[in-house]
Amino acid sequence: MQREEHNGWKDNIAPYEKPLIKSSVWQMINTLIPFFLLWYGAYLCLSVSYWLTLALTIPAGGFLIRIFIIFHDCCHRSFFRSRTANAVVGTITGILTCCPYNQWRHTHSVHHATSSNLDKRGTGDVWTLTVNEYIAMPWWRRLVYRMYRNPVFMFGLGPIYIFLIDYRFNRRKASTKERINTYITNIGIATIAGLLCWAIGWQAFLMIQGPIFLISGISGIWLFYVQHQFEDTYFEHEEEWDYVMAAIQGSSFYKLPKILHWITGNIGFHHVHHLSPRVPNYHLEKVHDTNAFLHKVPAITLLSSLRSLRFRLWDEQSKTFIGFRQIRRRKTKPLVVPKIKSVGE
Repeated sequence: MQREEHNGWKDNIAPYEKPLIKSSVWQMINTLIPFFLLWYGAYLCLSVSYWLTLALTIPAGGFLIRIFIIFHDCCHRSFFRSRTANAVVGTITGILTCCPYNQWRHTHSVHHATSSNLDKRGTGDVWTLTVNEYIAMPWWRRLVYRMYRNPVFMFGLGPIYIFLIDYRFNRRKASTKERINTYITNIGIATIAGLLCWAIGWQAFLMIQGPIFLISGISGIWLFYVQHQFEDTYFEHEEEWDYVMAAIQGSSFYKLPKILHWITGNIGFHHVHHLSPRVPNYHLEKVHDTNAFLHKVPAITLLSSLRSLRFRLWDEQSKTFIGFRQIRRRKTKPLVVPKIKSVGE
């Protein structure tokens, strides 16, 4: 896509950047109430069959993802016009999803400002190395990177570490306001978990919340991963990096079934979200449908997105992702040194 094709995009998208109070409130109702009902239903089913409980934890995990999308929009201050409303609802939904509002809002804003920029990686994104960086690393750091990029670690242990451990601590240069918000989030999580353990027993709590957490956590990490780790994506160094190109070429258009678009708050329209984070999730599809230049962005499906599991390193020469096996072949391939002719030849 040529850069000229998306001139004037700000004027086209501006009308959709205003949140609608009715839509936001209705989304809270049709998300929070079903989640709590499914959670309670899963508890009631414990006395009948744990298989029934597990069956209910699947849609409950989906609604927890939808709660996270509300939290996510509040972090962008796109869910309500009021900053206070965004902060309050963001903090409450942050407690439900184990994410501190102020801390996450900061790191995620850095992610949006630096996405696909090879010179500004490392905050709020998936750890991604270039081929040259990987080859230059000592063996032990390469081992750590390989473990990190392993699907078992990333999608299995990853959600446990990120949501239950990492987010419990403040970052080094956090402001006093951010630190207090993290403490409030931690106290809120401990209070809810403690009350539920007291009311129904810690075994029952873990049997219900455990599967819900894993389903939502694994799905959330997968969505975040595939939104930037896909074929035909975009990475450039600072001097060549372009915000609009990073948004519409470096963020995926994940074509999901309608029900999955609904349950994930239209986050599959990630190219639209990165182009304008102030657009509420319930307007993302409209922006995509009403702007012809967005129809030309690279699209991935559920099936084609599975190929991204093989992606490990960014190759700056071919402008694509490659796997570790390709690196081994490259390193074992004999180096061909071109013969330099002398002046007299």
